[in-house]
Amino acid sequence: MSPTDSASSLADIAAYYTQKIAAHGETAQGVDWNGADSQSLRFEQLTKLITRTTGFTINDLGCGYGALFDYLLTRYDNFQYRGYDISTEMISAAQMRHAKHDDASYWIGARPDGAADYTVASGIFNVRLEQSDESWIRYFKTTLDAINETSTLGFAFNCLTSYSDRERMRQYLYYSNPCEMFDFCKQRYSRNVALLHDYGLYEYTILVRK
Repeated sequence: MSPTDSASSLADIAAYYTQKIAAHGETAQGVDWNGADSQSLRFEQLTKLITRTTGFTINDLGCGYGALFDYLLTRYDNFQYRGYDISTEMISAAQMRHAKHDDASYWIGARPDGAADYTVASGIFNVRLEQSDESWIRYFKTTLDAINETSTLGFAFNCLTSYSDRERMRQYLYYSNPCEMFDFCKQRYSRNVALLHDYGLYEYTILVRK
């Protein structure tokens, strides 16, 4: 994607998610997941990246209304969380939801603008709307480069899998080959890469540890 195409595409995707939260509120459906159970299951996979139990910093790219922060609060102490999303309405909802938490902040953006120990990105590579596979994979990989550059200890992301049942696949969604993405991360970012594809959803999670 050229810079102009990228900006236009992200604006369309932001509008897509804005419609979701307007229709469903601060729920899993409001960030385009099927339900709370699958949302929590995704968080469980992504946070396997975290090896510190306290005193860490984390960027959440595609934070939505801040559900991951709620999840982290039940499991960790003394951490600093920074959420990013391309939807202004999502960020507004998150800021209001966690207004009393000094350890959480939210920003409009498609990439982290500061370093953290960990970065997680959940669902941000799924909705590509009218973008071609070739264009979207370029965006996918350049975003991973940005995540890698701003993650001191490692990062995790998920994506819909190319092993999904064909009759369930949708044209406006992007399904990547998990083996190819594992190899890409292994060759480009770290020797310590894990591919999780065993948790019952039509997706996979990759953990990159430095």
